Amino acid sequence: MTGSWLVRLSDTADTDFAQILAWTENQFGPAQAEAYEKIVRAAIRELGQGPNIRGVRARNDAEPGFLTLHVARHGRRARHFLLFRVAEQQQRIEIIRILHDSMDLKRHLPRPEE
Repeated sequence: MTGSWLVRLSDTADTDFAQILAWTENQFGPAQAEAYEKIVRAAIRELGQGPNIRGVRARNDAEPGFLTLHVARHGRRARHFLLFRVAEQQQRIEIIRILHDSMDLKRHLPRPEE
């Protein structure tokens, strides 16, 4: 399915994003944090084309219906990925977490009440 999809960050993903940017700024400075923010936002925008874009990977090994998209795309360097699920009927993508690619995915899945 193609077209314009609604992409939404969960509260947890929004917190992840803020923490990633704060850490990046603390370690590498505001210019690098701003550059990294643009990289992550570009990947989020690209998901607006739908869940079948190049680079999306099914993560049924972690949880049925979960997918990931690494934010290092189109020659951009990055170390995080978007964990998301799809509501096909509503043409909506919910980003559940934004995680560092060295993290154990199963350990950082949302609990059922989240």
